[in-house]
Amino acid sequence: MPEQRFLFFRRPARVWPAPPAKRLGLALCLALCLCFATQEAKAAHTLVFGMSAAFSGPARGLGFEYQRGILAAFSHINAQGGAGGWRLVLSMRDDGYGPAAALSNTIAFVEQEHVFALLGYVGTPTTARVLPLLKHYEPEDMTLLFPLTGADMLRERSNDDSVFNLRGSYMDETKTLVEALLASGRKRIAVFHQADVYGRNGWDGVRRALATHGLCIVSEATYRRGARFAQDFQREAGIILAGGPDAIVAVGTAPVCAAFVRDLRATGYADLVGTLSFADADNIARYLQAQSRVTGRDYLNGIVFSQVVPSYEDESLPAVRLYRQAMAHSRGSMPPQLSPEEYTPQPLGFVSFEGFLAGLALGEAVKRMANAPSRARLRTVFEGLKAVDLGLGEKVDLRPGQHQGLRHTYLTVYQNGHFRGAGSLKAVRQ
Repeated sequence: MPEQRFLFFRRPARVWPAPPAKRLGLALCLALCLCFATQEAKAAHTLVFGMSAAFSGPARGLGFEYQRGILAAFSHINAQGGAGGWRLVLSMRDDGYGPAAALSNTIAFVEQEHVFALLGYVGTPTTARVLPLLKHYEPEDMTLLFPLTGADMLRERSNDDSVFNLRGSYMDETKTLVEALLASGRKRIAVFHQADVYGRNGWDGVRRALATHGLCIVSEATYRRGARFAQDFQREAGIILAGGPDAIVAVGTAPVCAAFVRDLRATGYADLVGTLSFADADNIARYLQAQSRVTGRDYLNGIVFSQVVPSYEDESLPAVRLYRQAMAHSRGSMPPQLSPEEYTPQPLGFVSFEGFLAGLALGEAVKRMANAPSRARLRTVFEGLKAVDLGLGEKVDLRPGQHQGLRHTYLTVYQNGHFRGAGSLKAVRQ
């Protein structure tokens, strides 16, 4: 079982001198006290990390899957005796993908729970709202580790001391995606994006990538954060198609990207749609497969999914083998008060694999602090960590100034129930 944030102990009754007939009971009570003392010592030898993420609302799949991966890594590390002897614990708070809730969660983590560091925040608008707080808490050496966002602002030098990124940026993803689209002969590219800092960051990445080739976005449409799969996107599809695109990049969440593809295909548009890693390919596939059972149409054909981690099906990688083993043994469950809405976890997925890698990377840093972990020392460890082998076939460099540990972008398509490398996009058509 993954470590729980709260440990409960029953206070033993006070023991007075007992007659011989009751000495057995006294011995048992003393043994019980010793057991409790041991548990308390173990509890004290822990490091608690605070995670604010969407565990409710339409983006809850991202929060659930990322924390499942982190908890699987923590369980694996703790089963081996901890990271340098320290057990890793995750404290979770729901923000529903809302910036205001993420802000209040962060204050609670720092001022009430006194967490060791913030870990695994999910989303650009939520994480962006927390950045000023990190500056406020600089005297306390508070850091934000491995947020699930590729936003450019988190990779700026002004945040080097307080934010450590594992995943690649949206600029990296959009550049790779646009270059592949252009290489396939598609030059009229449109963008459908969320109307906030996340969507604008993806839009800007596409714009910049096209500008290097003297091209521009042919049409664009937006939607409000928090939209669900049931929403009608025919109007937005019409706005996009008015520009005559031969490829569309969708910068959104899983339910919205899936709904947009559904309504776009209904117009007869048959060319490529590309999504970014934050869109959560596994949950997009889940939405569209359910829709296919209703209409009989294959909606997944013609979608190119950008990823920032290798495929979790590539068992030639040691990290993938370890991830699959850890997920098979992980029995983590979300407290019901934290997850009021029903969600069925994915057995395996890109987001939980990324969370697992984040947990492993954190374990490597904690291990290097040995018997003297501190917030200030965590930063020092990252500064000297250099390249770390997590079993991905490429080293991960987490030092400040590097801005992010992983840099490769993987383009995938969904075929015959599996995600495969896209290869040339010339052959990828509806």
